[in-house]
Amino acid sequence: MTDDYGDENLITQTESFLNEVFTTWSDTMNALESCEEVFLDAEELNLISRCIESLAMKACAGPSAYNTFNTGATSANWNGISTPAKPQSSSDNWWYKDVSFLNLHLYKRVIQAMEANGMRPEIISGSIVGYAKKYIPLMNRQSSFNDASHSKTVYTPSEADQRALLEEIVGLLPNRKGIVNTKFLIRLLRSAMVLHVSPSCRENLERRVGAQLDSAHLDDILIPNQGFNSIDTLYDIDCFQRILDYFMTVESASLHNSPCIVEEGVEDGPQSLSSITSVANLVDLFLADVAADVNLELLKFQSIAVGIPDYARPQSDGIYRAIDIFLKSHPWLADCEREQICRLMNVQKLSLDASTHAAQNERLPLRVIVQVLFFEQLRLRTSIAGWFFVSENEDQMSNINEGEVVQARGRMSEMRDRVLELERECEKMRFEIHEVKTKKSWIFFFCRRRRHRRY
Repeated sequence: MTDDYGDENLITQTESFLNEVFTTWSDTMNALESCEEVFLDAEELNLISRCIESLAMKACAGPSAYNTFNTGATSANWNGISTPAKPQSSSDNWWYKDVSFLNLHLYKRVIQAMEANGMRPEIISGSIVGYAKKYIPLMNRQSSFNDASHSKTVYTPSEADQRALLEEIVGLLPNRKGIVNTKFLIRLLRSAMVLHVSPSCRENLERRVGAQLDSAHLDDILIPNQGFNSIDTLYDIDCFQRILDYFMTVESASLHNSPCIVEEGVEDGPQSLSSITSVANLVDLFLADVAADVNLELLKFQSIAVGIPDYARPQSDGIYRAIDIFLKSHPWLADCEREQICRLMNVQKLSLDASTHAAQNERLPLRVIVQVLFFEQLRLRTSIAGWFFVSENEDQMSNINEGEVVQARGRMSEMRDRVLELERECEKMRFEIHEVKTKKSWIFFFCRRRRHRRY
């Protein structure tokens, strides 16, 4: 078959034919799909590897490599099947549709070859996302491609096939943060939980979600509990706890390696805390949503709440709202447990509206209410002192007109009234606390006297 026995023998003719086939994207795709029927022989002859390498090089080269010859016309492939001579799109995803019809083992090798040839991770991830949506019904039952335009029909894989496919897809996803949309990753995690994938695959997905938790939304992270029964919570609290722990691990490492860190772990700069503050708001919203579940344990609520440091919460309104809902849904909590959960919030960071609500909240322990009243009184005194300072120097402030001065004096009067009211409430609270302590001491005294009389 070699040229040793004659010019242009079979091997030479085959090479020439293959070189002509590999000239165009469409012919190379048809050649690779045809190898499926004789996979073992094609693999042994190295045809599949050559087809995959040719496709990878053409995809990395761009849409111009789709068809080197006969651009704009219809070309006949080596099987005589008419195929379009150029892609429908001139963007970077022009090859997505064609490779989506490959079987998993071939698709995986094509993606890996493209990655080795320098294809950008965001382009590769776009193809993988489309492939997952197409063959995993739990992800998206509507295919993003026009299936009618291709000769192959799309079938619904079995649960075992979907599980194997999902695990392979997770392994193909680029590892860089932000390359894959967070919403898609969480949907992939939900599907993985339903399909009961391997623990390593699930941990991989949880880590990916945790690394970019700051871009997640509340609806995304409310993952239903797969083993839900009368003693389980409606949502998977443990899963969110692990995701949050992964985020804080990455965030702590980032803070530790950052050159612009001040005391107590707070970064310097306006953009430094945006990520962890966003997650803090997300955690507070999550806790407020799951707090109404009577099966939610106090320790799990606390564990998630303390996962976010105090400096990440500019205000405590969100965590206060979650605590209030939890106390309302768990009226059987002991007083010590109520005080314990209230330590999760910083009463000094409550807004005026939240402080007013907390001061009248009968579900809160008495000690917490007194603290709220005290700090609100302190805040108002500080504000009044500031207004007095402005009033004393108003003659020197020419930019303040008479109307603003009148308004300022009116607000000062309101603040004085509010301070007096708070002082009366605090005094009343102190009296009630003292009365309760006195009553307890007398009860203790009489009980001791009775015991002594018996003996």
